[in-house]
Amino acid sequence: MPPALSPWIQLALTLPIVGWAGLPFFQRGLASLRTGHFNMFTLIMFGTGAAFGYSLAATLAPAAFPATFRQMDGTLPVYYEAAGVVVALVLLGQILELRARAATGNAIRALLDLTPKQAHRVGPDGHENDVAVEDVVKGDRLRIRPGESVPVDGLVISGTSSIDESMISGEPAPVAKKPGDPVTGGTINGTGSLEIEAQAVGSDTMLARIVKMVAAAQRSRAPIQTVADRISGWFVPLMLAISVLTFIVWYVTGPAPRFGHALLNAISVLIIACPCALGLATPMSIMVGTGRGAREGVLVRNAEALQALDKVDTLVVDKTGTLTEGHPRLIGLDVTEGWQETDVLRLAASVEAQSQHPLAQAVVRALKDRHGDPAPVSDFASQPGLGISGTVDGHQVVIGNAERLKQAGADTTPLEAAATARRQGGAGVMFVAIDGKLAGLIAVADPLRADTQAALAALHADGLRIVMLTGDNETTAKAVAKAAGHIAEIHAGLKPQDKADIIRRLEASGARVAMTGDGVNDAPALAAASVGIAMGTGTDVAIESAGITLAHGSLGALVRARMLAHATMRNIRQNLAFSFLFNGIGIPVAAGALYPVFGMLLSPMIAGAAMALSSVTVVTNALRLGKEPVAARRPTDPHHTGSI
Repeated sequence: MPPALSPWIQLALTLPIVGWAGLPFFQRGLASLRTGHFNMFTLIMFGTGAAFGYSLAATLAPAAFPATFRQMDGTLPVYYEAAGVVVALVLLGQILELRARAATGNAIRALLDLTPKQAHRVGPDGHENDVAVEDVVKGDRLRIRPGESVPVDGLVISGTSSIDESMISGEPAPVAKKPGDPVTGGTINGTGSLEIEAQAVGSDTMLARIVKMVAAAQRSRAPIQTVADRISGWFVPLMLAISVLTFIVWYVTGPAPRFGHALLNAISVLIIACPCALGLATPMSIMVGTGRGAREGVLVRNAEALQALDKVDTLVVDKTGTLTEGHPRLIGLDVTEGWQETDVLRLAASVEAQSQHPLAQAVVRALKDRHGDPAPVSDFASQPGLGISGTVDGHQVVIGNAERLKQAGADTTPLEAAATARRQGGAGVMFVAIDGKLAGLIAVADPLRADTQAALAALHADGLRIVMLTGDNETTAKAVAKAAGHIAEIHAGLKPQDKADIIRRLEASGARVAMTGDGVNDAPALAAASVGIAMGTGTDVAIESAGITLAHGSLGALVRARMLAHATMRNIRQNLAFSFLFNGIGIPVAAGALYPVFGMLLSPMIAGAAMALSSVTVVTNALRLGKEPVAARRPTDPHHTGSI
């Protein structure tokens, strides 16, 4: 390309980038000058403005520049590409931020989708008609058919059933409902039919309140100020002052042509201070770090989440589906004299196969795992809150609590001690009576994830205080905490708003909190914490409310996420140090500090080369993050919360 033509082509290509795509950055940069709050956009405005403005002057009026600043072929160097690259990089960061904000709307929509669009209203004459949920008013009688979602909060008037309330409590076991019991909008009805009276509708329902809490917490969460922005607060005015001072000194004391030397040296200062490396320092490390995390099952939504995870000192964990697998399993079978475990399991599982209760399905799975199949059942009956019964191979089998077995004429006393021990271990207990006599008890529990103990030990060693929140009862919560280890504090029997309130109290006391959960009931707490961490095996709402997702639902991934946060933030600090090292050396040279001694000036061309070198250094260091081992340094101080 002819040297005389090249600047004009570059100008034509760069003008739309700087003048149109980069216009918002100049507007925000000017706004920062008006308010006095300097930030990254101030640097971008002056850096790109200096590079583009100088290049434009060199293109339009090359004769105004002294011969000492010309290249070997007599042309002046231009820096259009520097301006274009800065604008492109910053635009990329803006796009990523907008995508993260859009996900907030997805979380709210996912919550709202839990509520059915129609309800079956029962008139005074007993006839049903379908109406839009928004038309339901307090006091309306509504029919909830088997398998349907409950449209509003209410009280059961008639009918019995079991309702899946896992979205509220986080617990997998359905809750038996009978007349007088409350039901919550968005929960799922089981196999029975219910008639309810609407108590809370529209924005007053619990689900609507959860939506409000998630939205409010996400709006109120102050964005974490980036390191580059904080540095810019003093760096920008310092660079401007040095540039102006350089111009004045050269204009007053410099050799002829004074104005040309003054202008070029002042421009050199601004170009070498151009925030290419500074703009790359954070996004390159975040880009590589998040890519590394994705390969290891840690999905990071934004840089703020990693920054927050690096600094947290308190980890709040949900129980069900986070510490535990979230799926009940048969963990024990105790039988009375005269019965074999295999026989009791086969008879009990055959009756349980007629039920859709998760605990019942756990018993059936245990039979199938032992290569057995349920036998045919007759006379099946279910009594919500008590138990079930049926006839198998001529035997009358009753499964349930002590009260149900008492009704069947069976005495549970011989196994009460074993039942108590099982409950203290966190298990749910069901007695089994065969032909009116106690035959055994079945213990079903939600077991710990295989890596829970090791993960909590590693996180505790890294200086985190671990708090457990759960909607389950206190006995089960204590049993799980004891088995998991390293849990300093337990809060049980919580509703969704209780979890979020505890998070806020912890943060108000000065703690920096990370919350880990997997259910709809955890969404407000995930949104309220400094950083929310969702289990990838959990609900979409929990995932959308969190800043970090553990793709495979593994707590071991949480340990890797914490170490990755440490390594990424350390890499960012190194990148910032590299970028300022070049600035620290280059800016005095660009200002002419070596001229009195060596007669040496740093032309804008050399300044541009130094600027590019600083960018290459930053990129190379960031790429190293994707290959080096990410491991924790065991702190000597148990309260240590610093970076590795």
